[in-house]
Amino acid sequence: MVKMILFFILVVVNAISLITLFIHSVRWAICAGRHKDCRHVVTFLQKNGIVFGSALCLLLLFILVTQIFAFTPSIKDSNGKKVEGSIAELTRLSLNGHKEWISIRGVNKDAPILLFLAGGPGGTQMAAVRYELSELEKHFVVVNWDQPGSGKSYHSMNRKDISVQNYIEDGVALTEYLRERFGQEKIYLIGESWGSALGIFLIESRPEYYAGFIGTGQMVDFSETERRDYQKAMDMAKENGDEKLIQKLISQGEAPYYEGNIAMLSATYLNYLSTAMTTNPEITNGGYHTPRDMFASEYGVCDSVYYMLGVMNTFNTVYPTLYGTDLRESHAELEVPTFFFIGRHDINAPTELTEEYYEILSAPEKELVWFEHSGHGPWMNETEKFVNETLRVFSVK
Repeated sequence: MVKMILFFILVVVNAISLITLFIHSVRWAICAGRHKDCRHVVTFLQKNGIVFGSALCLLLLFILVTQIFAFTPSIKDSNGKKVEGSIAELTRLSLNGHKEWISIRGVNKDAPILLFLAGGPGGTQMAAVRYELSELEKHFVVVNWDQPGSGKSYHSMNRKDISVQNYIEDGVALTEYLRERFGQEKIYLIGESWGSALGIFLIESRPEYYAGFIGTGQMVDFSETERRDYQKAMDMAKENGDEKLIQKLISQGEAPYYEGNIAMLSATYLNYLSTAMTTNPEITNGGYHTPRDMFASEYGVCDSVYYMLGVMNTFNTVYPTLYGTDLRESHAELEVPTFFFIGRHDINAPTELTEEYYEILSAPEKELVWFEHSGHGPWMNETEKFVNETLRVFSVK
């Protein structure tokens, strides 16, 4: 929060200095055009130039410092001392030649590895998972991965070249790194929203690498999900008498979208559904903490900007390529224990599709766990239950 306040103060100071500099430049131009004595204006202009230059240098220095000294906080005991044998680090890796970032956190560095796959594509939840699921750090070494085109890994690839196959290949490379570094034959996976599909792609690609998978906010059929979400928002808008949204949805046409700013078009109905879940009294802890997460210690100022850009730009590139994916057809058989943690009130990822997928899925072990007071994010809505159920299905103490 302090970083955010300082950044905005510096931005405001720069803006004021620039406006003042512009005003005095205009004054000087007018004065010079009239062939008057402009020495007093020049003096003001020089002083403003120095102030603006100094403020700009301070802003750039501040941005650089936040990037260089970004960190994930150490894990401390009740007395505020670092826990012996714990691990808390930010690490940049080369995954298939792509420079990507991960965070690694755990009370015991010898505990089982749990890789969390964020939603998106283009989303980063490095800080959010630390805040919401810190209890898991007592039982696992929790790894968060900023995938290509997201957060700290925003520039790891040319966004126009990012494909689903890149995510799979880099995810496998990351898994191999974790297995080798921590000396563990298999690791655990949790994927949320888009990450829930990516997790299934990974366990299908290298089943021998994974001990178990949890999908939450599970995506199944991407194009059907967009069609249903669009219609759900339209039905709710009609029920609420929201004529403005109705006309906007009609004007942009039915989903899914293949052209234009897909992120903004999709946001028309997704934000409406998200607001409905946030205000649903049946959902606990329904809100988001975007400013808290966006300006967390793991992110420098540039990373905070990429936090938002990834959701828009990377999403626009990758998401339409998923419209042909239906896990019921392509991934009906898995060789890894698979568990779905589903919010009863999720209207973002249609729960009916998850139920259908679960029914036909063949896996060594499977279970669908309902979270009665959750929407699209049970890991945020019912954190305690999410942790307990994770420990139970993965048989980890």
